[in-house]
Amino acid sequence: MDPTLILYAAIAAGLVFWLRSILGTRHGDERERPNPFTTKVEEILDSKGEKTFDMPGMSVTLSLADPFSELPRNVSVPTDAPKKGLLEIMAAFRDFDIARFSQGAQDAFAMIVESFANGDRATLKNLLEPQVYNAFDGALKSREVSGETMSTEIHAVRKMEILDARQDGKNAYIKLRFIADETCVVKDKNGAVLSGNPDRITEMNDVWTFSRPLKSREAIWFLHETRDGDVKEDHKTPVPDAG
Repeated sequence: MDPTLILYAAIAAGLVFWLRSILGTRHGDERERPNPFTTKVEEILDSKGEKTFDMPGMSVTLSLADPFSELPRNVSVPTDAPKKGLLEIMAAFRDFDIARFSQGAQDAFAMIVESFANGDRATLKNLLEPQVYNAFDGALKSREVSGETMSTEIHAVRKMEILDARQDGKNAYIKLRFIADETCVVKDKNGAVLSGNPDRITEMNDVWTFSRPLKSREAIWFLHETRDGDVKEDHKTPVPDAG
């Protein structure tokens, strides 16, 4: 049987979940979600050439294909500085593929925003670093006290920019700008609309940073920081600034 079909069957059966390997030791009742970032080294290198570079104290194998030529059409690297950092991350993680990461980041963005709107703490715990989760949890508690409810749908991520990529000796970080079409409606405890329009699509412009421990053998990235972009939007999902 085709190994790819076996892989998809395994995913469909629930064998690959969001952060299962790590979070199994931290929480006992999380809802299991697929990890948008997880991939296999064999998938990355399949049908691509590769070359091993001998470096002081280590040997690094990289694909010969230009990694930036295969980015999704809505993803860009607006300056040269992040490219150097991304290549260094590729050297640190043999399983890192920038195109796959870019798609996974967009999936994670939609999942996190919608989970925050829905008050889905279990999913948020699986995707956020502790300091970010605490900020989200505080915002959810304030909403619950007031009796407000929120409904958000991410229709599409129209654009994603890779703004920065770096390492600090312990973790790798990738900073991204997301520009997305969304619908967000906030209602009070009586069901009256406080903001937003269910029939109106608005723009969300946020800058998020994902991180991954350098010693991790799992292709898992956590949300490390969130902040508003440089454009003020009306009726956007009020994701808290955190990090």
